[in-house]
Amino acid sequence: MILTHDEILNEIKNRRIQIDPFDESSIGPATVDLTLGRKLRVFSHGKEIVEFDYEKSTTPLEFDEYLLSPGELVLGITLERIKLPGDICGFLNSRSRFARLGLMSHISAPFISPGIDNHQVLEIYNAGPRPIKLIPGTKICHIVFAKCIGSATYTGIFKNQGL
Repeated sequence: MILTHDEILNEIKNRRIQIDPFDESSIGPATVDLTLGRKLRVFSHGKEIVEFDYEKSTTPLEFDEYLLSPGELVLGITLERIKLPGDICGFLNSRSRFARLGLMSHISAPFISPGIDNHQVLEIYNAGPRPIKLIPGTKICHIVFAKCIGSATYTGIFKNQGL
């Protein structure tokens, strides 16, 4: 069951869903907008085989503006820290205003486990024909919340993820 505006607000007021920092105007009909933080991880170019460790293939960068070239992938992180109870999960989605430019703010792995308490890492990709300027504080994606049947808590390797 997808949570709508009033249910999201109720869960936030009851502190079952925690978003920090939180701006009530970021709640839509059934989503909450999330903003891009100030840190990226930029992939190195080359022909070496990539291992399944993004930290070995990327360079951390704090930025004020970043021009994302066509065909380029970077990792970003949300400004907001999200904490969910054991019976609510989430799904990250791109916003259509950016999708129309070819910007995918989260290309894969959109599921946010119940019980999570961290910032969300975004896989940001430019599928468009022109460079796109990334600016911290931009409402780059949104999260959809859903009720789970039963309760669970995420304990995997990204439990306290940063960038």
